[in-house]
Order: sequence, then structure tokens, then C-alpha cells
Amino acid sequence: MTDWLSVSRGDAPLVLAFPHTGTDIPVDIEARLVSPDLARKDADWWVDKLYAFAADRGATMVRTSISRSVIDVNRDPWGASLYPGQATTGLCPVTTFDGEPLYRDGEEPDEAEIDTRKARWFAPYHDALAAEIDRLHKAHGRVVLYDCHSIRSVIPRLFDGALPHFNIGTYNGTTCAPELEERVAAACDASAFTRVVNGRFKGGWTTRHYGAPDHDIHAIQMELACRGYLDEPIGADPEPWPVPFDPEYARPMTAILTRVIQACLEPL
Repeated sequence: MTDWLSVSRGDAPLVLAFPHTGTDIPVDIEARLVSPDLARKDADWWVDKLYAFAADRGATMVRTSISRSVIDVNRDPWGASLYPGQATTGLCPVTTFDGEPLYRDGEEPDEAEIDTRKARWFAPYHDALAAEIDRLHKAHGRVVLYDCHSIRSVIPRLFDGALPHFNIGTYNGTTCAPELEERVAAACDASAFTRVVNGRFKGGWTTRHYGAPDHDIHAIQMELACRGYLDEPIGADPEPWPVPFDPEYARPMTAILTRVIQACLEPL
């Protein structure tokens, strides 16, 4: 669609969203950062590669290549915290997950710039996502939105210890049918990996905004701990990062995710 927004259309009643796999930072913003590499550290590394198989199953893919450090399209556009009282990052983040400043002193975006970024990137991304959900809902009478994420396994500022491998978010069961949540959890349980439902990550703005199970629009977020599909150097500040994507290393998790995607395709 554009040089930063891609939509790969399928005919199955399933949309996969990739809000955080992008690493593009416009030059005028990059010039104000402490470090471009630091600004890319919290990307959902290689998640689009991990789920590439879903296209062969008819899934529609919506992806932005813009870095979440420029604008996080999975945050409330009015700036409300998704997790009040807990550490998080905002719509246009000014720190990393670890609390490190992203911008040089005095170079943080002001409200006018945030509004410009919303108009340039946030709104078109969600316009495209909403259009695909609507297209498939009209065609099938139902649709599942599956929001694809990953995060480093150990980030003390955000959570204690190592995060479970599979973190399923349905905003406490409100964004999808109970059957879908149960099927996805069962697929994850059929493995040696750990999982939790509505733990530290309950689903971001995308899941909460689009999920309307009473209208057969079912939204679910999957947050993966990176160690499940990458040879992740565990620690608060892993080096080198990111490690390359290795399909062989990722194969066990890919096998489970294949079952997860199949569970999303089955009628409810």
C-alpha cells in the first residue's frame, strides 16, 4: 500500500497484525535520538518471519515497518495507559522498556508532533486493519484478529523473572469467545513451553478496540517470550541483539503456532 504499510490479503476469516516488527525511523527523528540502535531494541524481532506460514492458510497480514519508538500503533491514541500503575511505554515512547531515555535532552516530541505522527502513521495503519476486518467479516459472518507480538524474556522493569513462552491476552475474556481462548491455550499446552492467559500482558489497544465477540469479531493477542524462537542472550541488556532468525531453532515454536493459527481458523 505504501512504503511503510503492507497488506497481504487472504480469503480466510483471519487477520494477523504486526504492529511492532518495524525498525524504520525517519532521519529527522533519528537525529534527535540518543542511539538509533537503542530505539530499535524493543522491536518484536522477526515475528513476521515466524508467522510467514499463515499466509499459506489464507490469513491476511497487516504490517507496519515504522519502529514502535516513532509511534506505537498498539497504544491508546489518546495516551491512556493500558496498564495503570505498572511500568509501560507510551504512544510515542520516550524510554525503552528498561527505562533508558530515547531522546537527547529537550528533543522529546511535543503534543503537536505526536498529533502529526498519529495522522501520518497511526490512523492509516488502523484504517487498513479495520478495512480488512470488515471485508472478511462481511464475507464470512465472523473474523478473528490475531495480534502478533514478542518481547525479551527478562525485563525486570516490566515483570519479575522470566516471562512464560506464550502469553495469551483477551482482556480478561472480553475480546473473543471463550471457545477461542480455550482452543489457543490448549494448543500451547500441547508442548514443552510454558503459557499463561491474561497474565502480565492482557492484550493491547488493538485487541481491546476491535474485539467484539457479540458481533463475531474475535480479537486475541499473543505475546511470545523471545527465547522460545530465538537463541536469546538472557539478561536486562542482551548483547548482541538482535540475534539472527534461525528457522531450525524456531521450528518447535513454529509447530505450536501452526496449531494456534489452525485453532483461530476453525468455526466457533
